[in-house]
Amino acid sequence: MPPLIQQLTLHLPDHQVITDDLRRLAYGTDASFYRLIPQVVAVIESENDARAVLTAARQNRTPVTFRAAGTSLSGQAISDGVLALIGEGFATFELADDASQVRVGPGMVGGEVNRRLAPHGRKIGPDPASIGAAKIGGIAANNASGMCCGTAQNSYRTLAGLRVMLADGSLLDTEDPASIAAFKASHAALLGELDRLGRETRANAALAERIRHKFRIKNTTGYSLNALVDFEDPIDILAHLMIGSEGTLGFMTRITYQTVVEDPFKASALVFFPDIRSACEAVIRLKPQPAHLAVSAVELLDRPALHSVENKPGLPAIIRELGEDAAALLIEVRAGSADALQDKIAAVHTAIAGISTVEPIAFSTDPATCDMYWKVRKGTFPAVGAMRRTGTTVLIEDVAFPVPALADATLDLQALLRHHGYHEAIIFGHALEGNLHFVFTQDFGDPAEIDRYARFMDDVCKLVVEKYDGSLKAEHGTGRNMAPFVEMEWGKEAADLMRRIKTLFDPEGVLNPGVIINDNAHAHLENLKPMPAAEDIVDRCIECGFCEPLCPSHRLTLSPRQRITSVRELARRAAAGEHPGSMGEDYAYMGLDTCAGCGLCSTACPVGIDTGDLTRRLRGRRLGDAARAVHAWTGEHFGAFSGAARLGLKVGHAVSGVLGDGLMKRLSGGAWRDRMPLPGRAPAERRVAGDPVVYFPTCGGRIFGPSEPGEQQLGDVVQEVLVRAGYAPVLPEGFEQLCCGQMLASKGMADAAEDMSNTLEAALMKASDNGRIPVVMDASACSARMQKHLAGRLKVYDFHEFAHDALLPRLRLTRQPGPVALHVNCSVKRSGADAKLRTLLAACVEQIVEPDGVTCCGFGGDRGFVVPELNRHALRHLDAGLHEKAPAGCACGVSTNRTCEIGLTAETGVNYRSVAYLLEACSRPADSIGC
Repeated sequence: MPPLIQQLTLHLPDHQVITDDLRRLAYGTDASFYRLIPQVVAVIESENDARAVLTAARQNRTPVTFRAAGTSLSGQAISDGVLALIGEGFATFELADDASQVRVGPGMVGGEVNRRLAPHGRKIGPDPASIGAAKIGGIAANNASGMCCGTAQNSYRTLAGLRVMLADGSLLDTEDPASIAAFKASHAALLGELDRLGRETRANAALAERIRHKFRIKNTTGYSLNALVDFEDPIDILAHLMIGSEGTLGFMTRITYQTVVEDPFKASALVFFPDIRSACEAVIRLKPQPAHLAVSAVELLDRPALHSVENKPGLPAIIRELGEDAAALLIEVRAGSADALQDKIAAVHTAIAGISTVEPIAFSTDPATCDMYWKVRKGTFPAVGAMRRTGTTVLIEDVAFPVPALADATLDLQALLRHHGYHEAIIFGHALEGNLHFVFTQDFGDPAEIDRYARFMDDVCKLVVEKYDGSLKAEHGTGRNMAPFVEMEWGKEAADLMRRIKTLFDPEGVLNPGVIINDNAHAHLENLKPMPAAEDIVDRCIECGFCEPLCPSHRLTLSPRQRITSVRELARRAAAGEHPGSMGEDYAYMGLDTCAGCGLCSTACPVGIDTGDLTRRLRGRRLGDAARAVHAWTGEHFGAFSGAARLGLKVGHAVSGVLGDGLMKRLSGGAWRDRMPLPGRAPAERRVAGDPVVYFPTCGGRIFGPSEPGEQQLGDVVQEVLVRAGYAPVLPEGFEQLCCGQMLASKGMADAAEDMSNTLEAALMKASDNGRIPVVMDASACSARMQKHLAGRLKVYDFHEFAHDALLPRLRLTRQPGPVALHVNCSVKRSGADAKLRTLLAACVEQIVEPDGVTCCGFGGDRGFVVPELNRHALRHLDAGLHEKAPAGCACGVSTNRTCEIGLTAETGVNYRSVAYLLEACSRPADSIGC
């Protein structure tokens, strides 16, 4: 064992020291087009862990990079040394009583911070497009901004305090007087030098003015030198130098933000102009509006950007008819009241009056319309990525120009892209700040193409710096991408000042070397990430990492991004004739066995990739002939399989009654769960008068009965509610032999699963009189599969959807006090039917508890039995979340999928059941007996 690894294992638990080839590659991949494979990934959960990593790195002369979510685009979150992965121990949140400040750990996702601030009408200032996945550590370390925050509300401007660990392992808490006093005693030399640098810089009139000028527009090129002119106290200077330092000066272990107001009233307008110059003239007029009339955001889209999204549903038809010189501005206004919002809308009309537009300006206050506009704007980058040729990389560069020069700069940039042959490129950006992003595709597998990229980047830098004195990086951070050009933008005097700062904080060069300060003129052309063709269903992946917060296996084994990265590497090795090595063996468990296949990743993916589809395909290829035969027999004799499963449950309960659940779990490898359901049974058809409705009891409810003795079977409960509402349930003929095929599909048996779906379709068609009678199913995953299978031929309702639409108007409900725990499973989330579920539940109960930090439960059909650690990991925050919101406990839990409910019950001790049980209890003629 290398000394570095040996030293780390002395201070960190084994599961926090990752050395296998698969995860070093997968965990070391960020959203940039660079790749370095770390020697070791060290998961840090505390400041002691971080100090141990720094000590080991220094003693072994090995670089260390602190990594949060890895959504960074410029190569600043990778390492060929130690990758210190920030763990959940740093996902801390503390809100001031008046919500004016929030103290958060670097492991908190920015979007989650805002979700918690929303009830207080507040948010954090930075609003990067990646905020749903990016973590606070990266947001602050890159001084990320976004569409609305501009330069006034970024991390630098809204910083209230921080706690930082330096390369020597020392800590400074700028909000703690005792910590400041101790640091002044122990690091007097460092603070003295900062004081001297600040005084020298402020006394150098030319340099000080140069710094102020550079930060009047967005700028994340190099260090935050404005700290030297904005502050005199060396503690303040140190704190603000950390912002935007990309982990090269220290590790911020906690950050306190001044929160900003989140205005409740919003309106957006998508305004089309005949040309770029007209659009930019509108921006120039909007920029100087007084504060009470100021717009919140102005996004510019050039004609190629509009082409990339013009076929998105809901967009105005005129977008497809625009001339080739056209452009658009997406303008948003926000206010604290409806009247103030109208004043701002009127101010926009007044400001733009006289500028030619393709059609009159029309603002919308409809949330769905506004959300669609912004989704389309955010979809421009991935739209190019999705259309790129397989094997190429999608690049997004990030520059800023003085706003008065924006039109000329945009036209020059378009011309430069065409000159170098990037005809697919698009330009969009935060026009109010002069901040432009340009997106293009690049083949890094061809030396001639790399040379083209090099020549293009040289010309871009000359354009931005020499012609317009702009910023080479406005909000994405310098990283490795622009490190060779920092001196070109800033000049030698300022660049030398940055070098002095780096040496002062990190004399041994341990912290993220090669980032921000890099004297290698070709650094931006080295360590380029390969993007080989792997599987057509995931080749469009741009490795942004937006999927990761939703994935139930993330940080247990692999996330969707990491699965795709790994499959690409395995494909590359296969194409090169290389042996897959241990990666192939490890991927079987980490990539395939522990993927829930829930598809939630597709809801966050900018190009809609469902990595579960990849998993199902690869599982199918892995199956041997014997396994295929068994699965095929299951599909052909499903009634017998169901009977055998129920018998197994009966025997299991008999054995556990003698040996106990603990021993039973050990003997079954974890498949036996706490409060394992009793054997289920098929319901008998209720022959009553009423409006006909076809009810298909899914196999989950037929095999797995209730968890509590004496409770009714699911099929009986559903029928009781239907009858009570005046419906006459019709069960499909031979329903006990039928299944939608979901269980075989999840194992990769696509053809056999399709046969099962077809058989069920025939039975449902017959029972529903070819679709005349509505069809209801009682498990969301099965409903979702058949809704997709039968789309356009037969309408299928999940039970909660039918209950919302058809049963609520007919039932008289007595609301219960609760609290009742709600789990919205992944099928409901993907279908967008979660609002109906919440409305249905609200009609039944007064207090609903939805714990934070829970996405998919990870049960994944049978995954909860086969790899129970996936279910436990996915629900690791559930128990604490329930207790936080309902300290006295919940009366029960509800969901809409029987297997999900089994895992939820096992992990919490709360009895989770179908929402049908609650609806039945609340609709009884007599007093409700409760959950």
